[in-house]
Amino acid sequence: MPRMTFIERDGTPREVDAPLGLSVLEIAHKHGVDIEGACEGSLACSTCHVVVDGALVDAAERAAIEAALARVDAAIGGTDRDAIAAAADALEEGTRAFAERRMDRGIRAALAGKRVDQLGI
Repeated sequence: MPRMTFIERDGTPREVDAPLGLSVLEIAHKHGVDIEGACEGSLACSTCHVVVDGALVDAAERAAIEAALARVDAAIGGTDRDAIAAAADALEEGTRAFAERRMDRGIRAALAGKRVDQLGI
């Protein structure tokens, strides 16, 4: 299972399980992390100030993800529910390594040495 690290208000890192399919906000709330989410995770309110760097995906990973997305788009154009489900499952599996390897590293790097009250929230 992917892991995610939240930095507590006192600067203490807290590493938690991050099940695929949940938003960052849902994961935080599931583990009792004190983070506001006025928009309920729709990315509309900016109260949590989570930033994810698009440069975290290298060219080969980006190409593989885009190909998997194209397969999902092609499957959605049809009526075969099994094909749609298989394409979606393949996309999830194809992005799993990225999620496990990169999400934690990116958040740690972005928040290294900072407390929540230092982020200008």
